[in-house]
Amino acid sequence: MKHVFSALIILFVSSFSTAQTNNNSPLTIDQIMQGEDFVGYLPTNISWSDDSKDIYFSWNPNNDTIRSNYKVNINTQKIEALSFEDEKQRSNAGALSKDGKWSVYEKGGDLFLLNMSNFSKRQITNTINRESNPMFSGDQKHIVYQQDNNLFQWTIADGSITQLTNFKSGNERPESKRNAQDQWLYDDQLAHFDILQERKNESDASSYRREQRQFNRPEAVYIGDKSLFDIDLSPNLDYAIYRLYSPANDKNTIVPDYVTDSGYTTDLNARAKVGGPQYTTEAWVLNLKTGETHQLKTETIEGIKNKPAFLKDYAETTEDYNPEYENPRPVYVDSPMFSQDGKAVVNITSQDYKDRWIMLIDLSNGNLKLIDHQHDDAWIGGPEIGWFANGVIEWIDNTTIWFKSEKTGYAHLYTANVNSGKIKALTEGNFEIQQVTLSKDKKTFYIISNKESAHQTHFYHLPVKGGKMVQITSQKGGHEVSISPDERKLAVRYSYTNKPWELYVMDNKAGAKMTQLTESTTDAFKSYNWTEAEIINFTARDGAQVPATLYKPSPDKNNGAAVIFVHGAGYLQNVHNWWSSYYREYMFHNILTDNGYTVLAIDFRASKGYGRDWRTAIYRHMGGKDLNDQIDGAKYLVEEHGVSPDKLGIYGGSYGGFITLMAMFKYPDTFKSGAALRSVTDWAHYNHGYTANILNTPVEDPKAYQQSSPIYFADGLKGNLLMLHGMIDTNVHFQDVVRLSQRLIELKKENWELAVFPLEGHGFVESSSWSDEYRRIFKLFQETLRE
Repeated sequence: MKHVFSALIILFVSSFSTAQTNNNSPLTIDQIMQGEDFVGYLPTNISWSDDSKDIYFSWNPNNDTIRSNYKVNINTQKIEALSFEDEKQRSNAGALSKDGKWSVYEKGGDLFLLNMSNFSKRQITNTINRESNPMFSGDQKHIVYQQDNNLFQWTIADGSITQLTNFKSGNERPESKRNAQDQWLYDDQLAHFDILQERKNESDASSYRREQRQFNRPEAVYIGDKSLFDIDLSPNLDYAIYRLYSPANDKNTIVPDYVTDSGYTTDLNARAKVGGPQYTTEAWVLNLKTGETHQLKTETIEGIKNKPAFLKDYAETTEDYNPEYENPRPVYVDSPMFSQDGKAVVNITSQDYKDRWIMLIDLSNGNLKLIDHQHDDAWIGGPEIGWFANGVIEWIDNTTIWFKSEKTGYAHLYTANVNSGKIKALTEGNFEIQQVTLSKDKKTFYIISNKESAHQTHFYHLPVKGGKMVQITSQKGGHEVSISPDERKLAVRYSYTNKPWELYVMDNKAGAKMTQLTESTTDAFKSYNWTEAEIINFTARDGAQVPATLYKPSPDKNNGAAVIFVHGAGYLQNVHNWWSSYYREYMFHNILTDNGYTVLAIDFRASKGYGRDWRTAIYRHMGGKDLNDQIDGAKYLVEEHGVSPDKLGIYGGSYGGFITLMAMFKYPDTFKSGAALRSVTDWAHYNHGYTANILNTPVEDPKAYQQSSPIYFADGLKGNLLMLHGMIDTNVHFQDVVRLSQRLIELKKENWELAVFPLEGHGFVESSSWSDEYRRIFKLFQETLRE
């Protein structure tokens, strides 16, 4: 059946939305697309009370209008909602004093001091202005905080407040100086008129006395037309490191919002496109004793002038190619980390994302000493290393820091002596250290890792000096862990493939029992026997073992057709043993299998959790190996599971929508139909922070964009294509699918459709939109793959 489309319309779908479930309980697309209203509101935002007796979490067991905050006592297991007064009195996570007896935190723009012995609180400020980022001074006598882009000191003993910095916009007015002619006239006047001389003497005396009567104030530091966005203070209060920001002054995209409460179309200000001017940052050291400032000297750090390797492809001759730029590459400087004795280290990343430097700062002059240099011809990334997260650094003692690196191809934990420069690897192997927390006594690392399996996460202990990782959690699945303030207990958010997240508690030791505290799923959800899909590996054309989740229909229902699901974000993991963030899609796949389809969901090249080489396999060619994995997955289904080669469909959203388009355009004889949701159609129109890592910029690397963007391959479309897009999408703009639609019109393609959703952005919100979207997808597969 052909679907003819030549204008932007919303199609009507009414059938094929009900599946016969595998335990004779009816299950519909409208049901599963209700999201939390159908599954249940699972516990989120887990934290502990100060006394380690209660666990706080967000929940909605009664299906109220919105979620509320709850607490559960770990001894009685009694759960109760927090009152508004409870909310006010509840402490936030704060900074601990060196002796661990006090904590200071910010809440509602005010500061509070918490006694960690009896958990009594003292409010320090109660102002209209916002106070933030409190910390204890090194001698524990003061609390330093930020207000209105300046640092202040509150003395614990007497409650006095002292301003430590005085940053001002604009430039200092230069002292007015007379030229030679005016100075001669001035001196001559004073020499001939006694009254003028007397008045000058009086004025000078008054100025002197006024100056002598003034209290000491911090010297003004002028920041010109730049913006101050971060200040950090050394524990001894001698130095402040501040960072300045200059906006990119780039052209943003306009996203019209047509359905508004005012009745008028509203233009939403959205991001700029990849390759435009980027914001710049610089970091300075301020000596609080002398008022002197020194900029961090990044222009001489190792490799700062190196050109990225891809530029060789554009050199006319090898002989003429210069591997270095004339000027240093721009960099991003992160917040510094101070040791207790006042040393500072900082993470610096090149603006082209290919280098990361960990540097020791000489606070007297802004000079930098290299501790570790990480380079990648593709881009620096990995958990707590770069890309989606800043590189994490923390002091263990006054000479040693810990950090993570993908030096071996996987994210692992390292320590470095900042004096000797000696670096030590604490973990190794073909797995990732995903999250690291240092214990309060700084003797143990608390770690989340996929060491046991790429498809599970567990909590581990590791001695700071190195040694064996001791596994604490044991159940198969995914574990998200929050450690109690006394570090004796763990609040665990645990789930399995077909069992949504629930809250548990356990002792912080190996072999401890994990006790369930919440029951969140609805009766409607529990009435269906959700499949425990199989995790398999198939062999790609280059020999790689590609992980995937396989959903198989019962033999009596198998219709010989199959659907491949492509997850979004690129760098995301969807093949695992815990409850998926794509839970609607998981439930939809259950409906598909109940209707006889085989479903394969692939963690293709670029997916998260499999190390550096898997992540960067798409460098300069999105729609290369990541697309090949879908084609090889289709071949696997045909050869190993008896799927008919002319009954293959594919679908996905965002990055998954992009891959769907590429599959339908570049491999039109593999997939008979595809549904592309909120798809990137041309990477030159996506954002800079994501795209420039993978494809560089359109001006510098046009080959990468031409081979990676679906719009260049639209002529290859043969099968049945359904595109779906929210009209107020400020991530992947609606303009993307409009431009592709025009291209398909000009190519005279007939078998495509577009459904638009006027009140939806990138992540759909309304259940009616989800239902409409997936009814269309189901109808597409029913009409095209069952023929």
